[in-house]
Amino acid sequence: MHVDLYEKIWMGLAVLMIAAFLGSITYGAFAFASHPPSHVETIDPKLVRTDARFATPGVSTRPDGSVQVVVLAQMFSFQPAEIRVPAHVPVTFRLTSADVIHGFAIVGSNGNTMVVPGYVSQFTTEFARPGDYLIVCNEFCGLGHHVMSGKLIVTEEEAP
Repeated sequence: MHVDLYEKIWMGLAVLMIAAFLGSITYGAFAFASHPPSHVETIDPKLVRTDARFATPGVSTRPDGSVQVVVLAQMFSFQPAEIRVPAHVPVTFRLTSADVIHGFAIVGSNGNTMVVPGYVSQFTTEFARPGDYLIVCNEFCGLGHHVMSGKLIVTEEEAP
């Protein structure tokens, strides 16, 4: 089999490009500490509804005055669908999915995370402006994805 000189050059360049790509990924991962989160909380997606952490989704007030919101994402809804939290208070959202990957984005705020089956997603934010916020699924999750939404009501009242 005869391999032309130009074909050898192109194959060599392709190998060099792949090596450069893998080298840059490795360098970035170790030199700049670009790693996945080290604290990963897992959950069995089949047992989400009976797990004590997600058996009763909703809003609760912690002893320090902050608020915790437990949300279960599933095709094609969030539980609870309506969330009421006070303004000017740290709010920690804890989320998981029972079925497929979902997104959780609070429109008009910095609240945004992916909700992956088998993992617990968590973020904390504070709402300075009272009002109604739309919650949307921003990861395509199936044919009913376009109807997957919720409502966040931020009030000036005390925590529930």
